[in-house]
Amino acid sequence: MNLLYILFISMVPLIEQRGSIPIGIIAYGLNPAVVFIVCLIGSLIPAPIIYLLFNKIFNWMRTVKELRHITNFIDKKVQKGSKKIEKYEEIGLIAFVGIPLPTTGLWTGSAIAAFLGLDFKKSMICVSIGGVISAIIITILSLVFPYILGL
Repeated sequence: MNLLYILFISMVPLIEQRGSIPIGIIAYGLNPAVVFIVCLIGSLIPAPIIYLLFNKIFNWMRTVKELRHITNFIDKKVQKGSKKIEKYEEIGLIAFVGIPLPTTGLWTGSAIAAFLGLDFKKSMICVSIGGVISAIIITILSLVFPYILGL
């Protein structure tokens, strides 16, 4: 049941692996290798869906007055991240997704790739590589921090 829980947590935007891996390793005490794989898979599931639907949904949201504050927020985040990715393309997308900071990750990386009109296959490969890098970093941090904190 805990594996299913962390799988779903890893699919949630902004939380993704940054939240699901520490929960699985630290809170539930699950095998780090299993947590790594489950959370990576969970975070990859929404990526192609986001890429394929982002522009359609976002353009529709822009037409709804009540959603303008949300679209303005998303637009700022995407614009901010897209400058780095436009400049370095595939390497930029991998690095953007791979560095586990707030508002980076597979959701945002997929949205930016769609927004910029990058090739679907290349984008999914880059987002996947970035996801692996991010999951490795978060897994290592989740194993090291409890020892540093004496937990």
